[in-house]
Amino acid sequence: MNNSADQPEAVSEKLDLKTKLAYGAGDLGPAITANILIFYLSPFLTDVAGLNPGLAGQTQLVGKVWDAVNDPMVGVMSDKTRSRLGRRYPWILAGAIPFGVFFFLQWIVPKFSDTAAGQQSGLFWYYTFISIAFGWLYTVVNLPYTALTPELTQDYDERTSLNSFRFAFSIGGSIISVVLVGIIGSMFPQDLQQRYLVIGIVCGILGALPLFWCVWGTFDRMKAIGLQRPESELSVSIPIVQQLKIAFSNRPFLFVVGIYLCSWLSFQLTAAIIPYFVGSYMRLGSPWAVPSVVLAVQLTAMLVLPIWNAASQRIGKRGVYAAGMVLWIIAQGGLFFLQPGQLPLMYVLAVMSGFGVSVAYLIPWSMLPDVIELDELQTGQRREGIFYSFVTFLQKVCLGIAVAIVLQSLDWAGYVKPTGGDPLPVQPNDVLLAIRLSIGPVPTIALLIGMVLVYFYPITREVHAEIRLKLHERKQNQS
Repeated sequence: MNNSADQPEAVSEKLDLKTKLAYGAGDLGPAITANILIFYLSPFLTDVAGLNPGLAGQTQLVGKVWDAVNDPMVGVMSDKTRSRLGRRYPWILAGAIPFGVFFFLQWIVPKFSDTAAGQQSGLFWYYTFISIAFGWLYTVVNLPYTALTPELTQDYDERTSLNSFRFAFSIGGSIISVVLVGIIGSMFPQDLQQRYLVIGIVCGILGALPLFWCVWGTFDRMKAIGLQRPESELSVSIPIVQQLKIAFSNRPFLFVVGIYLCSWLSFQLTAAIIPYFVGSYMRLGSPWAVPSVVLAVQLTAMLVLPIWNAASQRIGKRGVYAAGMVLWIIAQGGLFFLQPGQLPLMYVLAVMSGFGVSVAYLIPWSMLPDVIELDELQTGQRREGIFYSFVTFLQKVCLGIAVAIVLQSLDWAGYVKPTGGDPLPVQPNDVLLAIRLSIGPVPTIALLIGMVLVYFYPITREVHAEIRLKLHERKQNQS
């Protein structure tokens, strides 16, 4: 009797390398696909499919907002799921292959009509439907995956370490995707439609496969955790409306939402405008022009992740966030004043941005498990799905709004579409100004607001330790 009672306590909060690698791999496929979409879907829709910039922005906004509405639904349903595979794994396994298929379908250019208006309408509805379907499948595989973080370990610093593995794979996936775009672009320098079709096939396959590695490599750990902490596998009984009220009455959660919103709105605004900034403003038309800039950002972000991870254990999450944002703000401001021909300075600013992007990956996601444990202390139930769903909800809404704003501003300013005879047309001054504003002042304002929110974020290391102590005492009393 004593042996069976003591056995669950033998599971350490420290994770082995196999589990961390497998967990990190779960974000590899989504990162590959998401990075391609963030940087290349807009120029594909405007310059290859031929959609007007305004319609291209609207189709992404509709898709993202509709997709974001699904996030809380999937989050709640995964919290309520009960199966022999646990709450999260059935969703990941069921969605993995359709996830890759619908990513590929986004890079087809169907023929709907011989008239310009009919073709524009047909393309708009086709890409809107595919965007909605793919976004839902992204939620199905990625939201339950992200909700594994607080379930795998309760250790404050170990969660930061676990997230550093996750985002090393995430940024690594982004780098792989950019390299693939450059290689495939070199193979098809003139045929843009064929280029994007091959990108869709290759990255669709690479997007689905690592999800199976994640499930295989973390299942034993989750099975052991289920024995040690049975509450982590219990379905949530609180009605969804009450769950929403509880989540938004959680003050630290609102801070995390604001911090994440500001940093990712800045990133996604910049990502959406980078292809136009590099091509139309800096006048670089090589297939490697955009990938090289994105590589400078993402490679830097991946390399400095261990540095930020170590620094967070010394100066805390708030200190790390502030340091990274200062560098990022300087870089965004510098891009606004950058002039065509200043290529070395452009890459220096891209590297500086990478320091900030790395922090934006690491810190908000490391704060969220602490918020979830505060919620557990207050409600007596673990509701990872609902909290992670609202963060991804905001991420998608931000992306949709950012892309729509960028593309609509280009449309209003008179953006000139490339043609076969003029692949890099000279843009009007109003278009160039819209590009510079989207990459400089607007993201900078959001980053400054995020720094203020981080300063007032209430869960410090000491507060988290107190929360853990109270949860432990409650568990002991219940036993």
